Amino acid sequence: MSTVVDPTADASAPRAFSVPARPDGPSFGRQVSALVRRNLFHIRRQPENLADVTIQPVMFVLLFAFVFGGAIAVSSGDYREWLLPGIMAQTMAFSSFIVASGLCNDLNKGIIDRFRTLPIQRSSILIARSASSLIHSSIGVVVMSLTGLLVGWRIHTGIIDALLGYLVLVGFGFVMIWIGIVVGSRLKTIEAVNGVMFTTTFPITFLANTFAPPESMPTWLRAFAEWNPLSSVVQAMRQLWGNAPAVGPDAALPLQHPLAASLIWIVGLTVIIAPIAIKAFDARTRD
Repeated sequence: MSTVVDPTADASAPRAFSVPARPDGPSFGRQVSALVRRNLFHIRRQPENLADVTIQPVMFVLLFAFVFGGAIAVSSGDYREWLLPGIMAQTMAFSSFIVASGLCNDLNKGIIDRFRTLPIQRSSILIARSASSLIHSSIGVVVMSLTGLLVGWRIHTGIIDALLGYLVLVGFGFVMIWIGIVVGSRLKTIEAVNGVMFTTTFPITFLANTFAPPESMPTWLRAFAEWNPLSSVVQAMRQLWGNAPAVGPDAALPLQHPLAASLIWIVGLTVIIAPIAIKAFDARTRD
């Protein structure tokens, strides 16, 4: 409590009154953790929200492994092992759907405005949304890894390369989250968010080396697929896990050095997109 005294009052009869001091608020770490728990609590209340990272990826694995796998030839000879990194990367790409729709929903319902009345930093809202989205997508990666083991997928390298492959995957998901923040901040309705994200992200995940080798594509489409950042991420995972040999000398430069290319894509896109996302969020939440 703080005491305020009127300086013009008689000294023999001071009139003092107390006003509550404004709380400093929790630490930044507690702000983020509380918001992450709040975001994850919705999954507990509505478990059907996990369908996009559980049922859908498993359906893709089984569909391509047993229905289309016999018709697609790959250099490694084992399409199921070749397939799993591609589906994992596609699931991480879809993490942008989660953050975009969740952020747009919070903005429309006025929840972000309520957060702004609390003694918390605005950046904690975006960081918490990003962290909860990565956790949500990582659940799908775990489910797909277990499903892959059942259909014959294996990691043939050491623990360091295995973990590095997963880190590259998470880094790519981090980039996609910033894209989701841009879309969720700029579009006004959930319908618009879902429409834009589906018509852009879904084709891009197929115009890559996720489900079919780029060598089988027309020349102009092959060039697009090989320079697609998703292709570098997928090829890096395949090589780190021993699921595919190195590409031929006629492949594009990013696929010849997939790990280095993936790191460059992740850092470069984050540096470009993150400021745009922060600016879009600030513009949407400005008084």
